[in-house]
Amino acid sequence: MSFDGIFTYAITKELQGKLESGRISKIYQPYKNELVLQIRSGGANYKLLISAHPSYARMHLTKETYDNPSTPPMFCMLLRKHLEGSVIERIEQKDMERIIIFHVKGRNELGDMTYKELIVEIMGRHSNMILVDSGQRTIIDSIKHLPPAVNSYRTVLPGHEYIFPPSQNKMAPFGITEEDVVKKLDFFAGNLDRQLVQHFAGVSPLLAKEITKRSGMVNRITLPKAFTETMDTLEKGNWKPVMITGEDKEAFYLIDLTHMNGDRKVYGSLSELLDRYYFGKADRDRVKQQGNDLERFLQNELKKNKSKIKKLQKSLLDAEDAEKFQLYGELLTANMYSIQRGDKSAEVINYYDETGSSVKIALNPQKTPSENAQSYFNKYQKAKKSVSHIHEQVKLAEQEIEYLDNLLQQIETASPKDLAEIREELQDEGYMKKKPDRKGKKPKAVNPVLEQYRSTSGTVILVGKNNKQNEYLTSRVAARDDTWLHTKDIPGSHVVIKSRNPEDATIREAANIAAYFSKARSSGSVPVDYTLVRHVKKPNGSKPGFVIYDRQQTVFVTPDPDLVKKLKE
Repeated sequence: MSFDGIFTYAITKELQGKLESGRISKIYQPYKNELVLQIRSGGANYKLLISAHPSYARMHLTKETYDNPSTPPMFCMLLRKHLEGSVIERIEQKDMERIIIFHVKGRNELGDMTYKELIVEIMGRHSNMILVDSGQRTIIDSIKHLPPAVNSYRTVLPGHEYIFPPSQNKMAPFGITEEDVVKKLDFFAGNLDRQLVQHFAGVSPLLAKEITKRSGMVNRITLPKAFTETMDTLEKGNWKPVMITGEDKEAFYLIDLTHMNGDRKVYGSLSELLDRYYFGKADRDRVKQQGNDLERFLQNELKKNKSKIKKLQKSLLDAEDAEKFQLYGELLTANMYSIQRGDKSAEVINYYDETGSSVKIALNPQKTPSENAQSYFNKYQKAKKSVSHIHEQVKLAEQEIEYLDNLLQQIETASPKDLAEIREELQDEGYMKKKPDRKGKKPKAVNPVLEQYRSTSGTVILVGKNNKQNEYLTSRVAARDDTWLHTKDIPGSHVVIKSRNPEDATIREAANIAAYFSKARSSGSVPVDYTLVRHVKKPNGSKPGFVIYDRQQTVFVTPDPDLVKKLKE
């Protein structure tokens, strides 16, 4: 894990320097397990994100913008009552554990001074945020409740005494000597990185592997030396926040991880690092959970259409026998005199073949020779007519697959608020049933909200992340002389540069956004077409979001998440 006790120590130091003595002005709870606190401190405004997400628990300053629910959750309302307007007196870490305590001072409704603690436990799926009365040590409320049936060690419910998670009784890693390290380790037992985790507080497997790597040939001299030198660096705050991107995974830490291979990017602060590392990750996890039924439905529809094309192609092969049916009818007509009712087959000379070969034709013994010939002529006419119909059906099925592929791509890059628009589109197109309105009133149409970016030169760039947004952007928001972009022959978003003559750098930045919000977001050298909006047309009767365009030029870009994040900010 990257967010270990040592990293918690560092992020606590960073928050102490910026937020202590700051005043909490606003509190939001955009999602079930996440809080955003707006804090005014030292003449600047900060946004503190605290997450108890099972997979992405963390805490850091953020520049991201989060959509808040129209009705705040109960826990958010309670925190507003107790903490808004209060001052953060002190921020501390509990014993090198992943527990951070905000000591907050404020006044109640009567004007009396009150002291509260917001305790943040960053412990994976057991993460929690708990508001505690400092004087009585009782829990006011928590974002997650733990009744006795769930946790026998402690109860996390309003009114109960707050008890810290059980101590692991490990040695503090700072200020110790090499001899202290030697005493704790058994060099004959092996697995020394695991032993470091077992005996020293705040040390994760990730950091332990890095220390053993830095020690070179691991022995009683090199390992303790590497451990104490690394801890001295970390304690003094000589951090180098880095994110490492390898072929199959990403990792981050407050120092370089030399034991890991991959591209490295250094950030100016831990919060900046975390903001980038988790950029979109939690949103995509929420989308995956909330849109699971949509994705499963679209995959089933996609499977049906692919199966339909296979059946149509088989029917097409059968229909291609039309000429053979015509030949059989003509040969039976020419040889009518030699065929009797009751014959199951007839072998006749194929006078269309220059070699004069014979053809065996299957017959219905219950039909006369004339009726058998007519039957083959009927098959010929039916097969001939079906060929054009089958080609049309194959074309429609291929368009359907393209449409469904596009929707699946939109779910991959969607934010939670985008899912409702995708679901609404499927209902409008008749794929899914609409839920009846309880009051029987037709819901009022609301224009989609487009994502806005700004190029380094200051030009506004707008992005549609689903078909409703794409159509609204291209047909209603964009001016005729704005520049329109889309990945070439790849499902993706419509992107519009709000400028008549954008600079080349702006076009490349907008193309990068278009490639990032496409099915090719993980690819390199993605082709992106761009043209004027006036050259983009929507064919009559076409699927939502489908357009055709001409007079385009093409630019090749490699999607860069860092650039996309920077342009959004």
